[in-house]
Amino acid sequence: MEQIRIHGRGGQGVVTMASMLSKAIFKTGKYSQGFPSFGVERLGAPIEAFVRVDESKITDRSQVYDPDYVIVQDPTLLSLVDVEKGLKKDGVIIINTSEGSDDLDISTEARIVTVDATEIAMKHLGRPIMNTALMGAFAKVTGLTDKESLGKIIRETFGGDIGERNVKAMEEAYEVC
Repeated sequence: MEQIRIHGRGGQGVVTMASMLSKAIFKTGKYSQGFPSFGVERLGAPIEAFVRVDESKITDRSQVYDPDYVIVQDPTLLSLVDVEKGLKKDGVIIINTSEGSDDLDISTEARIVTVDATEIAMKHLGRPIMNTALMGAFAKVTGLTDKESLGKIIRETFGGDIGERNVKAMEEAYEVC
């Protein structure tokens, strides 16, 4: 089983990202589940969401404590939350930032990938909602899903012009990673 923990702030689409990522992975033929951390979710407050992926049915419903992958939507959380806690040594952490991985104050043996998902979101959406861009980066880095499955889920979730603009953001992030 592979596990993903997503860090962000309330209102940034963290829970939506977990749901869409889980659905896109399911479209590739794997079992998956996406769910939020259970607690108070307030606009702007740090929150977590989780995704599990496996070749067989998933029965574990607990939070993810030892992730293979961590996605950080808001780089200001790096000084507030121990985002690398429990991350496997051979894991990957994907961070939304314009900085390079060597410029970040993170102590981990895991691979660090940075992508300026906020800039990509602003370009395509006109708003700093970077969840779909980060899904593209995640797909490219991990191979757990693909652009086609992500595109289908994004279009199903948002529809119309906003769906197409989110697909463009996802595709651009996929290409730059």
